[in-house]
This record gives sequence, C-alpha cells and structure tokens, in this order.
Amino acid sequence: MTNAPFRRLRAVAFATVLAAFAAMPAAITPAAAREAPASFADLAADLLPGVVNVASSQSVQARAGNLPEMPVFPPGSPFEQFFHDFMEKNRPGGPGGGQGGGQGGGPDEGPVRKMQSLGSGFVVDGSGIIVTNNHVIDGADEITVTLQDGTSMKAKLVGRDDRTDIAVLQVKPDKPLHALSFGDSSAMRVGDWVLAIGNPFGLGGTVTAGIVSARGRDIRQGPYDDFIQTDAPINRGNSGGPLFNMNGEVIGINTAIYSPSGGSIGIGFAIPSNMAKTVVAQLLKYGKPRRGWLGVRIQQVTPDIAESLGLKEPRGVMVAGVTEGGPADKAQIKNGDIILKFNNQEVKELHNLPRMVAETAIGTEVPVVLWRDGKEETVSARIAEMPEDDSKPVALTTPAAPPVAPVAISGLGLKVAPIGPDTREKFQLNADQKGVVIIDVGPDSAAAERGLRPGDVIMQVQQEDVNSPADIETRVARARKQNRKMVLLLIQGQDGLRWVPLPLAAPAAKGGKPPPG
Repeated sequence: MTNAPFRRLRAVAFATVLAAFAAMPAAITPAAAREAPASFADLAADLLPGVVNVASSQSVQARAGNLPEMPVFPPGSPFEQFFHDFMEKNRPGGPGGGQGGGQGGGPDEGPVRKMQSLGSGFVVDGSGIIVTNNHVIDGADEITVTLQDGTSMKAKLVGRDDRTDIAVLQVKPDKPLHALSFGDSSAMRVGDWVLAIGNPFGLGGTVTAGIVSARGRDIRQGPYDDFIQTDAPINRGNSGGPLFNMNGEVIGINTAIYSPSGGSIGIGFAIPSNMAKTVVAQLLKYGKPRRGWLGVRIQQVTPDIAESLGLKEPRGVMVAGVTEGGPADKAQIKNGDIILKFNNQEVKELHNLPRMVAETAIGTEVPVVLWRDGKEETVSARIAEMPEDDSKPVALTTPAAPPVAPVAISGLGLKVAPIGPDTREKFQLNADQKGVVIIDVGPDSAAAERGLRPGDVIMQVQQEDVNSPADIETRVARARKQNRKMVLLLIQGQDGLRWVPLPLAAPAAKGGKPPPG
C-alpha cells in the first residue's frame, strides 16, 4: 500500500494554507512606530531661554508647637539619644534656643526664620508674564525670578488658583523676554514624544525627554484633576516648568511626581495646557479664576444604584444634593437624578462633570440629559459663577413626621423610628432635620457592610421622600413588586448626603424573625 495519496493531500492542504495567508488583508500588519528624534538639541536650544527659575521666601516665627516631631527609633538605638539632645538644644527657650532677636517675646516663641521654596516657570508674554505652580509661591513674602542667562528680577503675584495649582507672576524686564506658546493638549496621544524643561535650584535649564504615558489621570489633588502622565524625568525644583510637544509648544505644566523616595521613577504628572490656558487668561483679567457653577453635589453611579433605578449599565453621575436657588435648582434638577450628558458631552466618570461645568462660560445656557423615573429627560440650565464658598447646605423640605412607633424594616436589617424630641436629643440631630432615623443596624446585614449606623437619617427611598417608617415599608414593598434586586436609600450621615443601595431580601414571615440583610 502506497502513501502517495496522503502525500498529495498534505501538499494540497499546505498550498491552500499558504494561499490563505497571502490573501490576508494588509490591515493586520502591525503599525510601524515613528523613529525617535536623532537629537532634541535644536528644539531645546530654542526653548530654554523661555524657562525660568522661581525662588520664593516666607518668614516663619518658630514656636515650640510647630517643631518637627522626633523620629521613632527602636528602644536603645544610639540615634534615640542623639535626636533627643538635638531637639532639646534647638527648642525655642531651651538650651541654645534663645528668643530670636527679641521678636515675639513669649516663652514659646523662637527666632524668625526664612523658609525657601524653589521651582520653575515659563514666560508666556515677552512683557514679563510668567506661569508657575501655585505651590511654588504659596504664602511667599518675596518672589525672585532668574532667567536662563542668570538675570534675576523681583516678581509680583498677579493671581493664583489653588484648585488647579496655577499661579501667574509679573516681572519688569529691561528688554522683551523669550515667550513660549501654548499648544493643544487634547491632540496629544499616549506614546507621543514630549520634552520637559525646568530650571531647578538656580542651576540653569535642565532638559529631559520621554513620552506621554497616560491621559486624564485623577491623582486626588483637586476637583479638576485631568493630568497628563509622562515618563520624562521630573525632579525636585522642576515644578511649574513646561512640558513640550515636538513642535515646541507647551502642552502641560509639570506639577507632581509619584515617588516612594522623592526622586523621579518615571511617573510624572502635568496640568494639560487646555486647562491652563483658561485659568491663566482669567487670572490675568480678573486676578482670580471664574468658574462655571451648576450647584449640585454628586456621587458615583454603582452597578447596584443602576439596577435599583432601571438603568441598564452604570453611567453618568448621581445628584446627591441640590443647592437652593442655584442653576440646577432653577433648571428643576432634583436630588436622585442621574446626569448622563452635560452640554452634549457624555459624563463618563465622577470627576468629568465638575471640570465640564467649571470650563463652561458663565451665563451660558446648556442642555443637561437626566435619567429620571426610568427614562431620559432633558432640561436646560443657565451656568452661574461659582461662589467663593460652595458649601451652602442643601435645602431639603419635607412635611413633619407623624408620631409612629419604631419598627423593623423586614429584609433590610434596619430598625427605624420617626424623628421626635427623644431621637433628636439621643442622636444630636438638627432642629430642622427631616426623614426617618435609624435606631439599630443588624450586625451581619448588608446595611452594616455598607456603613449605615444608628443616628443616620433616611431621607428618601427609591428617590421619594420618607417621613415615617410606614413610608419606608411602602416604598420597599413597591420595589419588591417591581422585582427590584436593590432598593436605593438617600442617607444623611455625619459625612453628609449619600445614596446607598441595599439588596432586597425576602420579607420575614409573620411571627418569624426577619432574615439578615
């Protein structure tokens, strides 16, 4: 018996596979990366004169109360006695401490000392306008700017914004300075080359290169975090310096690094230029930032919250409070609404909305798409200017609660009672507090797991006001009939208002104990 037929079959199959590979579209070919620049020298030479050193000093009265604490060492460590002696020697009023030239005169007062802060900045107008980080000059009595050629000048603070960490300075040069221009930070993609330049410690310009590592980073530094992450080394003293694209345009302000040791490990963050341009323009015109304001407090939409409201997937942000008389209140936006879109922009994450609103021109009327009562609804809101203190309490009005005895809410693991003189005194509730107070929380219940505790007040259930335990039972029963897996509670606690979804357990049989949860 010959194997020729099998050989011919294998040959045909092999030829077929080769033909299939040859016929594959060219689109699957991996994208070729652009070549790295041969050198950054020409670009750096053109940009360095626009980057400056920023030095600030602040007078501080030394006091016993603000001395650094002594480090903790293992018992018997030779360093323990050394640091103890050092701290005692330098303590104001102690041996060698003195009173600092007679200023202050109190027993706890020490010498007036100068605290120094060094950072970088860059020129945006040849007449002498310089941008830096607010934390570089915060609290400064005196600010000095040093140019690339070594020229030093005293600087005046034009305006600052601690929320975005941006400050604008002004100097009076003898001749026009080398100004840099802002670019479009939104055009930067992950993987694009960037150049970071600083002027740290008065040493002169320092140039480092890298790529954009990530976009839209929220590092919990403020409500408008939208940082560009880069691996271009950003070291101490580089704060306030510019981050450039390959066209020599400023696309970021180097602001922070992540580092366990204090040195660069390739994780740096820059304020995007599109945000910086707006803030700088406002500081130059008004001396302070002017931001749009909607007048809502918000929280993340979790899968449980989405399920309880009939939303197919968690998206948008949930309104957890509306400021009385604010733009949202006038637009009939309600507590419990989910904001899906603002001014035709999709709200994807919690920190998206504050930035969108802040960047909206004051007086602009914008559409706001809401999820309410199981469907989308669009309202129109006229954006106002953010007040200096956006911490006014949310006005929530509900009718007075009738006197009803405390009851256990079956399936939620909660025992509640109406708010009256006894509960107000026991839990130290405000005189105008409305809702139903939680008296007890089952130790193994979902309510306990989600942080509910005695003294918290239930304001709403399923986005409807509750004024008595009976109201809660009615809302819960309705949710069960709708086959909801979750029930949504608006809770007023020590940390303010928040929405809490709780799983709906089966109700207890009459005469039996309610199940946990």
